[in-house]
Amino acid sequence: MILDINNLSKTYANGVQALKNVNLSIPQGMFGLLGPNGAGKSTLMRTIATLQEPDEGTIRLGDIDVLTQKDRVREILGYLPQEFGVYPRIGAETLLNHLAVLKGITDNRERKEVVHALLHKTNLYDHRKKNLGGYSGGMKQRFGIAQALLANPQLIIVDEPTAGLDPAERNRFLNLLSDLGENTVVILSTHIVEDVKELCTNMAVINEGEVLLSGTPTDALKNIKGKIWRRQVTKDELTQYESTLNVISKKRSAGKPFIHVMSDSKPDSGFTAVTPDLEDVYFSELFGKKEKVA
Repeated sequence: MILDINNLSKTYANGVQALKNVNLSIPQGMFGLLGPNGAGKSTLMRTIATLQEPDEGTIRLGDIDVLTQKDRVREILGYLPQEFGVYPRIGAETLLNHLAVLKGITDNRERKEVVHALLHKTNLYDHRKKNLGGYSGGMKQRFGIAQALLANPQLIIVDEPTAGLDPAERNRFLNLLSDLGENTVVILSTHIVEDVKELCTNMAVINEGEVLLSGTPTDALKNIKGKIWRRQVTKDELTQYESTLNVISKKRSAGKPFIHVMSDSKPDSGFTAVTPDLEDVYFSELFGKKEKVA
């Protein structure tokens, strides 16, 4: 099953154009949608999840028209939004059981088996009686995945799922996500490059409502191979280089400031070539396309 998005656009009443002629083909497996905050990721996710209408364009999931056959989409959709609220005074098992009923799992024995299986899968079974208000951020996110997996969805959308998690909880959550993409379309919307690097076989970069890049991480890395250069700089040098070169990122290593520059040739003798990583791909798409004049 493939999710096809064609010519999708959305402008809000305040004049903000959140999506601009978005075209994407998303196959089965983990698909990473990378972009900064405000790039249009959540608008796209909500539109796919049938929660809002675009101004124009089409979305098809296999033989389903997502924009006109919303009930069919919702039957096979698992959705974990960026802001996922829980009832704080209800236990995880009780709430998941209630949500399973709403998903149409009405047989008591079947529902109990599904709920317990999901609590085991998300490593929450031993905490199933605990009120959700006492869960950590990572436990709440894992509960969010549990509810998203009710009714064996064919399309799963997770929007900024690891933001705010500590490293241990992030690893648990990513390990859980990595098991989901074998027979399912899973869209991971995030601004965290490492999440996509560790999980996704296909990806896209979006900014200001436009798709800047789509394809595999491997192909994206090939496109910038030999074009990324690194140099330690002073504050004054940074200002100079930013005005004359395509500085795509600034970071510190062992307390020292370094820049990464995108260029077809070595900018000057102080730069060294580096093997690009997915973070370089991301920043080159966001910041590496500007024309510079020496």
